[in-house]
Amino acid sequence: MPVMKTYRDHYFNKAKQDNYPARSVYKLEEIEKQSRLLTPGAAVLDLGACPGSWSLYAAKRVGPSGRVLAVDLNPAATAFPGNVTYLIGDMLEPGPDIAEAFERFGPFDVVLSDMAPKTIGHKFTDQARSLELCEAALSVAVTRLKPGGAFVVKIFQGPDSPAFQKGLRQYFSAVRVAKPKSSRAESKEIFFVATGFTAPVGQPDDPAPSPLPPND
Repeated sequence: MPVMKTYRDHYFNKAKQDNYPARSVYKLEEIEKQSRLLTPGAAVLDLGACPGSWSLYAAKRVGPSGRVLAVDLNPAATAFPGNVTYLIGDMLEPGPDIAEAFERFGPFDVVLSDMAPKTIGHKFTDQARSLELCEAALSVAVTRLKPGGAFVVKIFQGPDSPAFQKGLRQYFSAVRVAKPKSSRAESKEIFFVATGFTAPVGQPDDPAPSPLPPND
């Protein structure tokens, strides 16, 4: 009977040693070392937060005077510090509790999105679903970021990712691509790191329209 292989590498083992629930924390750590987005006292929104590594890291960076609002479809079996609020919700169909939390904890200095779709192994379908999540995250960012704020979003590389990157430049003064060393070599994920947010005309009183098509 074949034995199922469990992928354990340097970052997997390091996460366990550093008391983080997942190796993904080192992707954010590398991005942060390059961009210095998470400053003491900052307000951070973490989308796709489960199991909580990014939220824990962000909470440490912003300190007790900062705050982190974390949102994911799934509950996280992680003990968070007092400056983290974790909510369960769907960013494609956010309910009133999520909207209320955005109002209560925002506006935000940084919006992080590590959201990823459930992959089915079909490249173009997985890329399209990843783009949908990126558009949902961007819709939140442009309505909830402070002027000058930053947006970090994960996307699966595909034919539509360059257009999404170009679209970010409508709202941010600088956009760069990050491929952290802790991303597995075979992974198609990259991160767009957008800084210098400029609110669209009508912000903050009139929320920007969502880039997502309406559900029929």
